[in-house]
Amino acid sequence: MEETRVAVVAIVVENPAQADQLNEILHQYRQYIIGRMGIPYEKRDISLISIAVDAPTDIISAMSGKIGMLEGVAAKAVYSKV
Repeated sequence: MEETRVAVVAIVVENPAQADQLNEILHQYRQYIIGRMGIPYEKRDISLISIAVDAPTDIISAMSGKIGMLEGVAAKAVYSKV
């Protein structure tokens, strides 16, 4: 079994039209997702999402990269040290 890491992927959605594509990417990686929290921030018309994952580092990087390639969406992964 490949070694996994726990990480949080922070996502800022500035383009709500990307919601379907974002959810499709998250669905593709659902087996690695521990939990998800989304906060719509209506004052700024954005959404903030955090995704807790337990996966190999290449999987986390691939997921974060695919999300970050969506227009109007930014993503950054923060990894645990263990």
